Amino acid sequence: MAQIICLCNEILDLDLRDYLDSHNINSIDELREVASICNKCMQCQELVEAEIYSARIRRQSAEASKA
Repeated sequence: MAQIICLCNEILDLDLRDYLDSHNINSIDELREVASICNKCMQCQELVEAEIYSARIRRQSAEASKA
């Protein structure tokens, strides 16, 4: 698995999506704590938050389809 770093440091969006799909992360602060992502320059905050939201929706959809 790719090392999770800030998008500003050239992390690929696919790597971030894979990570978020396999880890229950609900906020950028939680992602910073758990995965040491983001150097807090804030340039990528909107992109990362959008990916976190999308991953949450994918996880909810997957759980709903199992039921």
